[in-house]
Amino acid sequence: MATLIDDTVRVRPTDPALLPIHDKVMAGERLSREDGIALFESRDLLAIGALADAVNQRRNGDRVLFAANQHINPTNVCVLRKTCVFCSYARTPKEDGAYTLSLDEVFAEAENVRDMRVREFHIVGGLHPKLRLSYYEEMIRGLKERHPGVSIKALTAVEIAHLARIEKLSVEEVLRRLVAAGLDSMPGGGAEVFSKGVRRTIADRKLAAEEWLDVHRCAHRLGIFTNCTMLYGHVETSADRVEHILMLRELQDETGGFLTYIPLAYHPDNNELGRQLGREGTATTGFDDLKNLAVGRLLFDNVPHVKTHWIMNTIKVSQVALHFGVDDLEGTVVREKIYHEAGAHTPQGLRLEEVVGLIRGAGRRPVERDARYNVVREWP
Repeated sequence: MATLIDDTVRVRPTDPALLPIHDKVMAGERLSREDGIALFESRDLLAIGALADAVNQRRNGDRVLFAANQHINPTNVCVLRKTCVFCSYARTPKEDGAYTLSLDEVFAEAENVRDMRVREFHIVGGLHPKLRLSYYEEMIRGLKERHPGVSIKALTAVEIAHLARIEKLSVEEVLRRLVAAGLDSMPGGGAEVFSKGVRRTIADRKLAAEEWLDVHRCAHRLGIFTNCTMLYGHVETSADRVEHILMLRELQDETGGFLTYIPLAYHPDNNELGRQLGREGTATTGFDDLKNLAVGRLLFDNVPHVKTHWIMNTIKVSQVALHFGVDDLEGTVVREKIYHEAGAHTPQGLRLEEVVGLIRGAGRRPVERDARYNVVREWP
């Protein structure tokens, strides 16, 4: 990272623990584990935000990127229904509300928004015990044939590993077949928090940290760009958060394949973990949402973008986040299902004009991008 000029930071720290961190950022030095913990435990939010904003401005200027995208969730049937206790979306095959879309239904859902000029399909779902790799190949191929200008960002590392297990194939072979069908990039879901203790509590049988990282390592080696995430606001500690980020940062040092970092806020409604914690109806605070975004920008000196997911963080907090180190705003989405099952009260989608207005209202310059962060068009 290039050295920053001190007067680019508008708010000087009042927390003494942040002063050496401020100086390291100004000097372009990489922050350590101890620095990350100090940032997460500090209450000096405005100073943290200003520092992150300065780093982002140096890297990305006043541009805020977004995608005209549509979320498609083929199924909520999942073999981990009983063990991922933070999830409100998954169902067993015969449970009320369980669904699996046919390919024709997927194609019809995509066709319904053709007039919205969608440029990216974002496809994730449950780990269905009977849906084979061919289902996803045909889905991606069919979407590409019907919408040749639209990028396909599909399947988390957990879904890829699940398909590899049931097909008795390597992760690499699954990825190669999906790329041949038209896969462009991968989302970053399923990482949750890498701490073994946290995973035992919230997702006991889910893909282990090393396995999740290996799927993304393989994807990067094949030229597939991916996102990375962290689910925060449940049982994790500040140290857990930092260790998670540093493991992602280490892989990025190795491969350079992560495009953006997206901290995801835990929603406690309609899931077992929320009931166990007595947290139903109590989401993360705007304070913590902004801190997670800003600290992500400061620790990830090697990931180009940091995204705010307005569905989880709310539209207003996400707009403020554009001055807390964030240069990427979740796009139009069209019809979000997963986090609304967990109690999100935000809209299920936004019109492109609304996204542009949010960015302009924050004093930033809107830039539409594709799934690989190529610029599609810019607004003055």
